Amino acid sequence: MMECINKEKAIRSIVSGAVKSYANGFSTRHLAEVDDENGVINMKIHNVFIAALGPEIQYYSALARSLDSSLGNMLESMAISIAALNYEVSQHVEGVLYKEQTDYIAELLEQYKRSSDRRVPKISDYLGITKMIGTAQTKRHESDYYLIDNETGMSYLIELKIGGDLDNKKARSEKEALLEQYCILTNRLGEDKVKILFATAYNRYGEGKPWTQGRVRQFFCEDELCISRDFWNLVCKSENGYDIVIDEYKKNAHFINEALDEIKDAYLPNT
Repeated sequence: MMECINKEKAIRSIVSGAVKSYANGFSTRHLAEVDDENGVINMKIHNVFIAALGPEIQYYSALARSLDSSLGNMLESMAISIAALNYEVSQHVEGVLYKEQTDYIAELLEQYKRSSDRRVPKISDYLGITKMIGTAQTKRHESDYYLIDNETGMSYLIELKIGGDLDNKKARSEKEALLEQYCILTNRLGEDKVKILFATAYNRYGEGKPWTQGRVRQFFCEDELCISRDFWNLVCKSENGYDIVIDEYKKNAHFINEALDEIKDAYLPNT
């Protein structure tokens, strides 16, 4: 019980620290750029079509884009810090990969991608891939999250998209990279010790609702989805991980609101 309490305190400390640091950095950056025509907000307010709608819309349009991007970066970093409490965390995978495996991956992805008679992804698609050996090469991949659970021996390869947006042009290549990492690890650890996951920090369809985005479904099966609550529970290694993170974030969100008020006063002093 004491261990659970200590873990919750550690998670809350990481979340509160991340939010406070983010709010301070976001405010400091934008306040320093008020008179800089190359500043993040000033560079985006010269869209004449948005400007015609008025200065407030012009400002909020530019700020929202900056906020969304930088907040996503903060959440990614925060998740890594939380994961480090419970896992060995790496952001690269390196090892032996066989040509026969890369050939199979390429063929598999083409079957996922084609418009007619398309193959629906399943975990079983990868069964036996460690037996496809022959011409060996050493390869290294950068990874969003490579988590090693030293208690269970499981390894998790996670492709994290904060809001779930999987770029049409990059979807195939991102799944290809994950499958190559999967092969590198399973060649060494075995197929029952490695899992691929597509993760999001929140559910764009509403918490608890099915994830139906077509581009994701084209390349990832149901068992590979780690959406919102499931993702935070995993990195926290707790059934209450999501609730703890969201609760602590809400308690500290006022720091971000205060930073936004400061920025607004600087860019829109007469409103």
